[in-house]
Amino acid sequence: AAAFDRLRVLLESPDIRAERDEAHESILIEGFIPGREFALEGVLHHGTLHTLAIFDKPDPLDGPFFEETLYVTPSSAPDAVQRAIVGTVENAVRAIGLRHGPIHAECRVQAAALRAPQGRLEPGRGTGSERVDVFVLEVAARPIGGLCARTLRFAPAAIRDSGFGLRDSNPKSRIPNPESHIPLEELLLLHALGESPGAWRREPRASGVMMIPIPRRGIFRGVEGVDAAKRMRNIDDVQITAKQDQLLLPLPEGASYLGFIFARAEQPIDVDRALRAANAELTFAIDPEFPVLAGGSMQYNREHG
Repeated sequence: AAAFDRLRVLLESPDIRAERDEAHESILIEGFIPGREFALEGVLHHGTLHTLAIFDKPDPLDGPFFEETLYVTPSSAPDAVQRAIVGTVENAVRAIGLRHGPIHAECRVQAAALRAPQGRLEPGRGTGSERVDVFVLEVAARPIGGLCARTLRFAPAAIRDSGFGLRDSNPKSRIPNPESHIPLEELLLLHALGESPGAWRREPRASGVMMIPIPRRGIFRGVEGVDAAKRMRNIDDVQITAKQDQLLLPLPEGASYLGFIFARAEQPIDVDRALRAANAELTFAIDPEFPVLAGGSMQYNREHG
């Protein structure tokens, strides 16, 4: 009952009501799917899926609700798990009729090779003939959201054959300097102009992002430690996107983050460690929120003391 009451308040909030969507009059109840969560970034080229990256989400994401915090690529999952993810996403995009353009997919995976102490991924452990079950949570005809795209950079590929769907020769690029790395947005523009995504491969170094969660409701006053976090090894950048004096709302009422931390290193585990260490340098000042009287109440108080 408490969950329904909380959901009812959410659906009656001004931001939701402003959408005037009849779907907000209904509640969909789904069973929780345990397992390790992954994201796949790809481009469909005339019906063929080209996998650009598979992201690990190293933290266990268990309910009743949770924030996504870390994305790290390349994945440390065994090859058999990665192939199962790609194959399942291919079936999903085919089922909903997507053929051309960017896609972003989220999956839960159940496999013995993904079980490890403290919930951490065990890189390189083979699955052999063990069963791998992939559950697609979402397939969207869009690229990865917001600033998280900064984790992806691409270099020209003479021949790309990762085993996960990229097998194309490299046509001449349309960009002025085809030897440089390009961001995801530029790759998507090139694809829109007719270039095959197989002309590019993700840079060899590991990369990742931490979406800094909001710890509690309150008024954001500022943050200390950003410069120290930026100086840490393997950290590319720290971006604080919350605005001073902004009302912060944690999940499930909220839908934003305090900011983003970006890292690159030779190995995914080093990216993971760098992101966590940089986050530990940050101290956020969040004041309690005090209720503000409406205009009518203020007038009453002035007249009646």
